[in-house]
Amino acid sequence: MIKELQQANQTIWYDDDRLHDDPWRCFDPRYWQAQNKVTGSAQGRGTTWFVQLDTMEAALRHYRRGGLFGKLVKDQYWFTDWQSTRSHQEFVLLDALQQANVNVPKPIAARAVKCGPWYRADLLSEKIQNAQDLVGILRHASLTQEHYQRIGEMIGRMHRAHVNHTDLNIHNILIDDQDDVWIIDFDKCGFASEHGEWKSANLERLKRSFVKEQPQFSTPWPQLCWSWLLDGYQAVSQ
Repeated sequence: MIKELQQANQTIWYDDDRLHDDPWRCFDPRYWQAQNKVTGSAQGRGTTWFVQLDTMEAALRHYRRGGLFGKLVKDQYWFTDWQSTRSHQEFVLLDALQQANVNVPKPIAARAVKCGPWYRADLLSEKIQNAQDLVGILRHASLTQEHYQRIGEMIGRMHRAHVNHTDLNIHNILIDDQDDVWIIDFDKCGFASEHGEWKSANLERLKRSFVKEQPQFSTPWPQLCWSWLLDGYQAVSQ
């Protein structure tokens, strides 16, 4: 069950079926370090901490800006209301996609902390186990027709849930050791109307990503692979 906590200048949303630790402390890496529950970390715009919960391994991420503006304002965003904070929006989006049978990380907890006219944000979500992104896989092997169809099917399910993934690329699609396809990184994404150009824009962005990264692939990437992906997409999206 999703619960909401408010105190002073911060709001927390969490799923109490998944989080059995203190919601007020679970966004502090030192809390997990003190319990020897940090299992690893990864560097991106900042440090993502991997921590062990009772029910699953999770990833703790602090929202940070990219680009030139990010050099000036590293982790602050303009505050309008709690529901519009990036952490809350991604939490809600992941929850809706879970209910629509789209393979995405389970949302565990989200936080927004208001500081004057700005806010900072954090997200705790499931770490996908034993999975690689498509770039990592294609550097060493080819994908089968079934793989491409499954990728297309998962994107089709996402679109049927009216979710616009504005940064859909092959770094944000994973395949695990059970051959299940996962879609990740829904920051700045959102719900969209049933009709419009956003679906085709998502697909075109993904296709450009395949073409751009092709020099890294172990074998050439033929147009036929894209046709297989579209076959899977059209099977579920119509």
